[in-house]
Amino acid sequence: MIVALLIGREGSVGFPGKNFYPVLGRPLMEYPLLAAKNSKYVEEIYVSTDSKKIKGIAGSSGALIVDRPAHLCTKEALGEDVFVHGYQHIKNNLGKEIEFVVLLFCNAATVTSQLIDKGIDVLRAHPEYDSAVSVSCYNMWSPLRARKIGPDGLLHPFVPFETFGDPKKLNCDRDSQGDVWFADMGVSVIRPKCLEKMEEGLLPQKWMGRKIYPIKQWGGLDVDYEWQIPQVEYWLKNQE
Repeated sequence: MIVALLIGREGSVGFPGKNFYPVLGRPLMEYPLLAAKNSKYVEEIYVSTDSKKIKGIAGSSGALIVDRPAHLCTKEALGEDVFVHGYQHIKNNLGKEIEFVVLLFCNAATVTSQLIDKGIDVLRAHPEYDSAVSVSCYNMWSPLRARKIGPDGLLHPFVPFETFGDPKKLNCDRDSQGDVWFADMGVSVIRPKCLEKMEEGLLPQKWMGRKIYPIKQWGGLDVDYEWQIPQVEYWLKNQE
């Protein structure tokens, strides 16, 4: 059986109410719900939350609710722990073998049913892969360009330039290091073992395991600030 697990909580410091923020006439969280609902493979959708409002929206879409415990509802709580809790709830109550888990976020609307289905097709064709996740290319955020503010109050390379080769041969062209792909949090299609053996996964998203297939798209992101909403709206408009 293939299940989807969507997570979101009530509190948000950077962008209060982001999960219900209206985006093109729908609450933000409704878009990942619709993607899972329209997948040709996903059989049941679960939503892990502490929010009555999220529960209401999820219930209207036919999703099942996983009550998220208080210790997993703080800003310090890790998404990976929320996913593990939700998966264990599903596994204990489903009574069926789970083939794949489709992991989604309430604040990540840049996902379609086609992306989900492609991830599932890839994993079925490649049993050696742990997961298939949506990625977007952001060369402007190459680690070569990253900086940190040092004790002297000035900017310094976040990663030593020598990491990328001979500093004398590096340049400021944002494409000079090749394409830079980021897991954009749109969707992670994973095998259950990734959640059962979380400690074996790669940082920073250990739920993806180690052999991670990239489902390429563009402009994907999870929303943490209100100023990101126009990008999400642009992405959604260009999916039609």
